[in-house]
Amino acid sequence: MARTNWYLAGGVRSALLGAFYLGALLTWLAMNRPVVAQQWDEKQPTAEERAKQFDELAVESERLQQAGNVLRKVSHLVKPSVVHIDSVHKDHYARREEDAGSGTIVQFGEKLYVLTNRHVIRDSSSDSITIRLADGRELHPTRIWADQPTDIAVMTIQGTGLVPARIGNSDDMDVGDFVLAVGSPFGLSHSVTFGIISAKGRRDLDLDEGSNNVLKFQDFFQTDAPINPGNSGGPLVNMKGEVIGMNTAIASSTNSSAGVGFTIPIDMAMIVAKQLIEHGTVTRAYLGVRFYDKDKDKDKFAAAEFIKIGLPRPEGARLSGVVAKSPAEAAKLQRDDVIVEFNGVPVEDDSHLMFLVSLIEVGKEVPITVFRGGQTVNLTVKVGDRADYPE
Repeated sequence: MARTNWYLAGGVRSALLGAFYLGALLTWLAMNRPVVAQQWDEKQPTAEERAKQFDELAVESERLQQAGNVLRKVSHLVKPSVVHIDSVHKDHYARREEDAGSGTIVQFGEKLYVLTNRHVIRDSSSDSITIRLADGRELHPTRIWADQPTDIAVMTIQGTGLVPARIGNSDDMDVGDFVLAVGSPFGLSHSVTFGIISAKGRRDLDLDEGSNNVLKFQDFFQTDAPINPGNSGGPLVNMKGEVIGMNTAIASSTNSSAGVGFTIPIDMAMIVAKQLIEHGTVTRAYLGVRFYDKDKDKDKFAAAEFIKIGLPRPEGARLSGVVAKSPAEAAKLQRDDVIVEFNGVPVEDDSHLMFLVSLIEVGKEVPITVFRGGQTVNLTVKVGDRADYPE
């Protein structure tokens, strides 16, 4: 069996799906050929019947075309806000490397920026990054910020006639929603592909963006809208033409689209970008809890164990301990507490809790719900600054 690898991507929909349907159709025709031929010989449609069928087909085609018009409008509205990015940097051996990806023009206050993935422009200076607009113009960024733990970067740009994207709410997206991916797969700039949100909350991807630091904070959408190398940093768009994600990675055994792509929700990307612009770095909140090792302490995560302690299913973040003199200790959290809700959001697992904490403003008082001793307990925690708690 071919090994599935995880790639930071940079789409044309995978031919596998089309081949499957084509094969199924040909098989069906082969199995039913004698019957079809017999029916055709027995009763061929008259000229009047054919004319009626063509009229019916025209009506059905018009309905289909109306749906297609939505995709066309979305594509045309989004295109001016998408850019192609070329970057040059030196590797660890001082060898010249070239990378290509995509980005989205966004607006913060009165200024315009390009939002992209860190791995697209890593270790590159402003003059070694070229941003190509939809109209063919080329710009260089005037300033660059990047955050490694989320693989998010943002660059200032200056120019006339720049069109910022309309930003949507990624929290509103759900599995099954239609989406378009726009970017530069294999250098083919402003390519558009179509698909759906396949899953949400993918947080355990073993992604390494080249600096031996696995991306720590993950909360990916999974999509079958094909993305390939070169799509990284480009937008995932809903049917309203709003950007709801940043295309980042693929799962593949061939380093090309297999219909499994991963996108950073735009809410997360904009929060990180805003902090980078305003402060030059990202400040992250700190709770001060420890978790059981999922490999060594598998029994702590078994469904039977959660039912035994009174929870209907294995959800929430179960604590193996609390850091001394931390916000968690001040809030009186305890070993084997299960945090089931944080700041009004149901907690799915340990990784989800880490992600939720990372997006909270430092110093904010946050309500949490804990399952302890067979009952729920409501607490409040004032989160600290991660920089103040080296571990």
